[in-house]
Amino acid sequence: MRRINGTALIFAALVATLGALAFPIWSYADRSGTGPANLNAGSVATQWGPLSATDRDFLVKVRLAGLWEIPAGQQAMERAPTQAIRMAGDHLVVGHTDLDKRVRSVAGRLGVELPNQPNPQQQGWLNQLTAASGKDYENKFANLLRDSHGKVFALIAQVRHTTRNTLVRELATDANQTVLDHITMLENTGDVDFDAIANEAAGAATASPTGPPPPGGVLPPAPNPAEPSGSPDVTSQPSAESTEDPGRSINTARPDPT
Repeated sequence: MRRINGTALIFAALVATLGALAFPIWSYADRSGTGPANLNAGSVATQWGPLSATDRDFLVKVRLAGLWEIPAGQQAMERAPTQAIRMAGDHLVVGHTDLDKRVRSVAGRLGVELPNQPNPQQQGWLNQLTAASGKDYENKFANLLRDSHGKVFALIAQVRHTTRNTLVRELATDANQTVLDHITMLENTGDVDFDAIANEAAGAATASPTGPPPPGGVLPPAPNPAEPSGSPDVTSQPSAESTEDPGRSINTARPDPT
């Protein structure tokens, strides 16, 4: 009898200990200021699942994208300095016209208010395009729009991965396909400055990238800013389009996805 009582006492002590250890973990998840608490505080219930603050931000940014990229695409089709620019403009108009109809329908069903005008930064980009001409116009068109699409790509991926709302998830799937198509068409113009995109991303990074070491385990020497960067690749020579204009990089602020 004493052995049974002693075993029961030990078992009860173990349960109490495990409970004491687990309680801080359970309680921390709901504590004010934590990620789960912020998610719950910023979410509202709908018949299609919870609608988070990130979901609502996504809807607004899809709408804003159409408000400036549709006129930018129409302008490119009208001015048509090259066939590649005209095709990119056509894809912008078709893709964002469809997305705009979708996002307005989804926002209406979810009760999310959407803007009706481009924001000041987007209007500034449109003004830059209107004032430009020739090769300067091509560079601005390709780089402003490619950078904007590249940045919103990350938000789309986040929403598609984390949203608990079926309407938002469906829209994110469509937006992902549309944005990738636009990125591809803009890159096909031959005017995208990939060095500027990579340098901007590196400047915003907060940690060193990880991955396998370079071939041979030796890093190449850092380029001299005073000298032209890179040398022709003997296995893949650059096209004439990529070398005909040494001043292709535009002197504008890189765009935010909104």
